[in-house]
Amino acid sequence: MRDFSVDHRWLSLNTATVRKQGDLVEIIEACARHGIRAIDPWRDQVATVGLERAARAVRDAGLDLSGYCRGGMFTSDATRRTEVRDDNRRAVDEAKTLGAPCIVLVVGGLPQYSRPGSTPSKDIVSARAQVEDAIAEMMDYAKTAKMPLAIEPLHPAYAGDRACVNTTKQALDICDRLDPARTGALGVALDVYHIWWDPEVLSQISRASKDRLLAFHVCDWLVPTKDILNDRGMMGDGVIDIKSLRRAVEAQGFSGYSEIEIFSEAWWTRPLDDVLRTCIERHRTVV
Repeated sequence: MRDFSVDHRWLSLNTATVRKQGDLVEIIEACARHGIRAIDPWRDQVATVGLERAARAVRDAGLDLSGYCRGGMFTSDATRRTEVRDDNRRAVDEAKTLGAPCIVLVVGGLPQYSRPGSTPSKDIVSARAQVEDAIAEMMDYAKTAKMPLAIEPLHPAYAGDRACVNTTKQALDICDRLDPARTGALGVALDVYHIWWDPEVLSQISRASKDRLLAFHVCDWLVPTKDILNDRGMMGDGVIDIKSLRRAVEAQGFSGYSEIEIFSEAWWTRPLDDVLRTCIERHRTVV
């Protein structure tokens, strides 16, 4: 396993971690000040400053991207399928312009939550089938841009509203059905917040192997957790054995960035530079 204690060259910042402290250009400038080499920007943050300005800011700062958040939210009623398809094609085009290595897919839960205005449904089996069909369709477009897609399994608490793919096994099953040749077009983004609890996670990481492991995200699970969405912990403040999970993905050959992604009302209130300094310190000591 790589030694992160001496520097933070393999730290990437998911820009949602400081989304309330500044716009994307300000976040990029702060990362450059702190010697952070990579980011994973969110589409809404890119849209706020403009795609071309965002791409120029990334280039001027000499940053890499560890991914692009997010594509997906595939589930909808029939009247919105074209909207979903076109939205995800735009995500591919944006990721290509920014130079992202992959698009992280949050696949969606029940239609009325993934695409508001859709006819309500409680049929999660149908939602999962729709997700797989939509990923297959998106892959066809993404292949033309040579843009890999990374399915992110989310904790089961999000099954209704954000993602009905909830385990690494589920995500890899989709990968194996849609990309059995392991072409590199489809893989997984593993976030410790969502997978740490899973008794099968280590065996599924081994199953994934290097060619399916496209992204690795870190934060921590607080006990108690006050809000399942916006009360993630800074690494080291919770109960996740982060080093064991990083050891597992690196044993399969993963050598990319450890991406810090913290949705937290508490951390969003702190000064941007203080948050980045803490991220760097915890990346060296805990991740």
